[in-house]
Amino acid sequence: MYMKKLFLISVFFTLSVSCLFSQKVMTAADSAAYSVYYWHSKDMFENMPDIKNEIIFFGNSITDFGEWHEFFNNNKCLNRGISGDITDGLLLRLDAITKVKPAKIFILIGINDLSHGKSAEYITANYKLILERIKTESPKTIIYVQSVLPVNPIYEMKSAHTAKTAMVLELNKSLKALAASEGCSYIDLFSVLADGENHLKKEYTLDGLHLSYKGYKVWIETIKPFVK
Repeated sequence: MYMKKLFLISVFFTLSVSCLFSQKVMTAADSAAYSVYYWHSKDMFENMPDIKNEIIFFGNSITDFGEWHEFFNNNKCLNRGISGDITDGLLLRLDAITKVKPAKIFILIGINDLSHGKSAEYITANYKLILERIKTESPKTIIYVQSVLPVNPIYEMKSAHTAKTAMVLELNKSLKALAASEGCSYIDLFSVLADGENHLKKEYTLDGLHLSYKGYKVWIETIKPFVK
């Protein structure tokens, strides 16, 4: 009887380890959808030294393409954007952000999720997880939720993104409410970059999605009071 119990315990342990391993494999396989650039950037960010009191810019290509430390003449302004990233991707690499306990974090994410067919509800739920984790893992960090930027379909490029104006408006409304409920500051970048039709102003973009230098200048001026 004793040997039988030992055998059953052994089988249970083996199956448990097997399940855990399978879960890791499934997670890795599921994450294969991310680009090599994503994994390279994630690896780099996880191994960068902690310079203390960092000001983190966290998001997708729209963040990635910004030269943040030069924009603000501040070496503590760190770019943690990855082109193509989504809310799931931010969750997957959030440890590298919270472990350094940054002074401030500016988040901008969501347009790629919309281009992949995700709903505003799905994105907001993920965003809530991001905010809750930051608040738990780095409670002194000041969090800024930045609105998703307007887009413009006139260039007939990036159509999976630039045809999403109505959904961007819906998502921003949801993110503003989420920021309020989580006690975070919400920064409305949409309004300062949009034209009368709620499209990204043509002078601020070359493809209807990403910002030109003029577009970044507007962004910089909008958040400058919060960065300093």
